[in-house]
Amino acid sequence: MVAVEKNFVNNMFSVEGKIALVTGATGALGCVLAKAYGYAGAKVFMTGRNAAKLQALQDEFVAEGIDCAFATADPSDYDDFQKVVDACVAKYGRIDILAVCHGFNKPQNVLEQSVEDWQYIMDADCKSVYVVTKAVAHQMVKQVEETGVKGGKMIVVTSQRSKRGMANYTGYCTSKGGADLMVSCLACDLTAKYGINVNSICPTVFRSDLTEWMFDPESAVYKNFLNREPVGRLAEPSDFVGYSLFLSSAASDFITGANCDCSGGYLVV
Repeated sequence: MVAVEKNFVNNMFSVEGKIALVTGATGALGCVLAKAYGYAGAKVFMTGRNAAKLQALQDEFVAEGIDCAFATADPSDYDDFQKVVDACVAKYGRIDILAVCHGFNKPQNVLEQSVEDWQYIMDADCKSVYVVTKAVAHQMVKQVEETGVKGGKMIVVTSQRSKRGMANYTGYCTSKGGADLMVSCLACDLTAKYGINVNSICPTVFRSDLTEWMFDPESAVYKNFLNREPVGRLAEPSDFVGYSLFLSSAASDFITGANCDCSGGYLVV
C-alpha cells in the first residue's frame, strides 16, 4: 500500500485560514508576499516603519477582499516589535506564519565605512532577524503549549550575498551570512520540540525602486549579471511567491534550517 493520503496531497500547499505576519510589508518583496498570502486565503498582519504606506496597502488589500491589519515598529527593537506581536494576536488570536522581508544596505568600502554605518546594517539585517524571530517564537511556543498541537512556519529573506563576498559589502554580506546561520540555529531550537520550521530564501537582485537601474538591458551591470544567471533574466518580486507559500505550508514540513537558493542559478556558474 502506498503511504500517502489523498487529502494531504490535495491540501499540502494550502495556507487557507492561517495568520501570516509579514515584516517589511511596504518594501518591494514584502508587499508582494503579503498580498500573495491574502490571495491564498491567509489573514495578513503587516508591519513596517511607515504608517501611511501601510494604511495604503491595507486599503488596497481590503478592496480585494483580503482580511488584513497593520502596526508600525522598528524590527531591531524588541520591546517595539513585541507590540506588533501583541497587536496581531489581539486581532487574529495567533500567528501561524512569519515572513521576514525587511532589510537595509549602504554599500561602502571598508576604508571609508564608519563603524556606526556598519553597525546600523548589522542591526537592520541581522539583529532584527533575531529580535523578530525571538518575539514570534515565544508566541508560537505559547500556542503549542496551550493547544498541544505543534506547528509554525518562519521564512527569512536573506540574500545570495550571504554566500559570497563582494567589494563594498562588508556590512551586508556579514549581516546576511549571520542571518542564514541564525536560521539554522533557530531550527535546532524550535523544530523538533515545537514543530516550528525555520528556513531562509536567498535571492539575488530583484526589481525594486532601489534596483530598477540594474534592469537596463544595455547596461554593463545588467549584462554582467546575465553572465551569472542561467535562468536568463533578473528576478521580479513575484518570482519568490511560490517558494514562500511552499515554505509556509504543510508541503515543507520536513524542511527546516535550510538556506534555500532562489537565485536563478546564480551560484552554479
